[in-house]
Amino acid sequence: MNEHDSASILVPAPTAWPVIAALGMTLIFAGLVTHMAVSIVGAIVLFRASVGWWFDVLPEQKEELVSVTPAGHISRSSVLVDHLAASHRAQVPAEVHPYSTGVWGGLAGAVAMAIVAMLFGLISQGSIWYPINLLAAGVARSLAEAPGEQLRQFSALGLIAGSMIHLTISILVGLLYAVSLPMFPSGATWRSGLVTPVLWSGLVASTLGFINPTLNARIDWTWFVASQIAFGLAASQVVARTSKISTMENWPLAVRLEIEGQDKPEEKSGL
Repeated sequence: MNEHDSASILVPAPTAWPVIAALGMTLIFAGLVTHMAVSIVGAIVLFRASVGWWFDVLPEQKEELVSVTPAGHISRSSVLVDHLAASHRAQVPAEVHPYSTGVWGGLAGAVAMAIVAMLFGLISQGSIWYPINLLAAGVARSLAEAPGEQLRQFSALGLIAGSMIHLTISILVGLLYAVSLPMFPSGATWRSGLVTPVLWSGLVASTLGFINPTLNARIDWTWFVASQIAFGLAASQVVARTSKISTMENWPLAVRLEIEGQDKPEEKSGL
């Protein structure tokens, strides 16, 4: 309570700078998929909001007096409340998928994505090697400068480079699915398999011109998004169907550090 007025308290003064800062960050990210000028405007807005927010706190925090009314009698509710399992704290997720599940999910997604990509090559270019060589063009200069006819032919370099890139990215994204899916609400597996690839496609579309100009110039975005969705559905289903293992999140600190010689709530399997 305020020492001069027992019927009021000091609270931080209201400010619009956090909202303006959020607007600036939104413009910065929007510029990644639209135009660089949008990101520049967002950076200017974010900088101005940061300065304004700073002076709202330093050198002295802006505060205002707010009147308070003493609360009357509060009756006790008769509604029962469900309690979490006994522990010193509870954090989510209490169970996670093993990391090995993410590897298998990534490999399953890689196969599904490769099938769609090869269908694109056969239908669009009459060759299954075309999408593989396009992918490999990001690291193989000879393929990056190759004409379309050469990209339709088999290339050992393209097969090796394309396969390595495809498998590496697929496994990493599969691990991301294994880590993130336990944090989603129940029934979100299908939604994550559909929405995540679309968001990923937007990110790739904004950066592909720098990463792989050859692929960016010749890519068919309809087939690209379809291949990403195939990956997302396959990977998410493989990960979601595996059994989870418990974590130590609900264990007392003394037990996790093995300071106390008491039985553990349950044995934790290795990731």
